[in-house]
Amino acid sequence: MENINIKILNKNIKNKNLFPKYATLGSAGIDLRACIINKIYMKPNQSYLFSTGISIYIKDVSLAAILLPRSGLGHKYGIILGNSVGLIDSDYQGEIMVSLWNRSNKNYCVHPYDRIAQIVFIQIKQVKFNLVNSFLDQSIRGKDGFGHTGK
Repeated sequence: MENINIKILNKNIKNKNLFPKYATLGSAGIDLRACIINKIYMKPNQSYLFSTGISIYIKDVSLAAILLPRSGLGHKYGIILGNSVGLIDSDYQGEIMVSLWNRSNKNYCVHPYDRIAQIVFIQIKQVKFNLVNSFLDQSIRGKDGFGHTGK
């Protein structure tokens, strides 16, 4: 298991025993919470930016973190990430913020310290581009674009 430095920016995370952790041994993601003081009623088709009360420093350039929606919020209530997927680079040290979008036609209430997203750590391989005029090997797919293989 890799060690990642975390800074607690909201004292209630410690006081209320809300330190980010895996829920089960098989969990891929760690839940992130809305560090808000009062309830926020998300209006339909509106985006909101939520504090998580933490910052991390991954440091290792072969790692990054991605923020993903919580599947139950998306499926049951239409609450998804406003930017689809968030990316935390290895050298970012600021607070992790979560953009939520209410894509439903109903108001949705976020309570203080609700679990609103999850963070997953992934391996990264940086690349160097090799400029060419044409590809020596042609793939089966070639240059056909979106939807060219059908449904």
